Amino acid sequence: MDGRADVWIRTEDPSAVGAVRRAAAELAREAGFDATRTGEVGVAVTEAVSNLVKHAVDGVVLLRPHPEMARAVELVAIDSGPGIADLGQALRDGYSTTGTLGIGLGAIRRLASRLDAYSLPGRGSVLVAVFTPHGMPAPPQRCSGLCRPIGEEVVCGDAFAFVATEDSVIVTVCDGLGHGGAAAQASQQAVRIFLKQPHMSPAEILERVHRGLGQTRGGAVAVGLVRPGSVSFAGLGNVSGLIVTAEGKVAMTSQPGIAGHPGGLTHQYEYPLPQHAVVVFHSDGLSDRWEPTTFPGLLTHSPAVICATLLRDVGTRRDDACVVAVRARP
Repeated sequence: MDGRADVWIRTEDPSAVGAVRRAAAELAREAGFDATRTGEVGVAVTEAVSNLVKHAVDGVVLLRPHPEMARAVELVAIDSGPGIADLGQALRDGYSTTGTLGIGLGAIRRLASRLDAYSLPGRGSVLVAVFTPHGMPAPPQRCSGLCRPIGEEVVCGDAFAFVATEDSVIVTVCDGLGHGGAAAQASQQAVRIFLKQPHMSPAEILERVHRGLGQTRGGAVAVGLVRPGSVSFAGLGNVSGLIVTAEGKVAMTSQPGIAGHPGGLTHQYEYPLPQHAVVVFHSDGLSDRWEPTTFPGLLTHSPAVICATLLRDVGTRRDDACVVAVRARP
């Protein structure tokens, strides 16, 4: 995953349905989908966005190539209420409750290669649907991330990237100083440096990023290597690295400073990783004052659903925001 910019589309107006359907068709064709499969993606996306337009509060959608497999298309749909009381029933194909948000979810599930949804009554719903060409399995669910720019900006000053191997996932998150184009230039430079040497240790990568951002505005950067049973973490500045279980979270240590600015020491820390834990990295566009206990059952869902839920509930619109979630095992 190379940290390409995410473009969110608001679903406050019926015109969003056509805009998202056209974007989905274009992505599907670029990924090599045949005409039949492209049409199925269009039907599913139309169902999802129509639901948001008619029934949701603050609905937004994101369409993109899947972070773990470029030939898959991913739809992320988020809203802030009213939620779906019986999500399991709503996901059954053919189920309909006229006038509620659950209409069409069963059809989306049938057409998607994989679908995951999370809903809490009164707090809203998150839906992530993945589409692949006919005959191609859905990608693994080990790592995902989301970025969202401040306010109505188009360019996001935060960025992430990850590289997965059979037994590890290495991740970076960079929060470019400030926001806008100059911040994005810094964070994308950090991603480029990271992708040149993902086989190095987090501390070695962070040191190279620190040196490589000298001609940019700079930013806060974290690098984490997630393996079964352990996490290696190196951070410079205010990017959070968290080991999250259903009972609570452990914050990993980041050094003070700004990557690309004079000073700032890089140091790597090692942490044990419980078997069912999820590792979360996020910029300060998300509050760190959240607890897993307020999101019952969330950690059993895919990394994409975890990221989308956290972005909605603890993200701020007053800053760029980026969040990444990683499982040691799919």
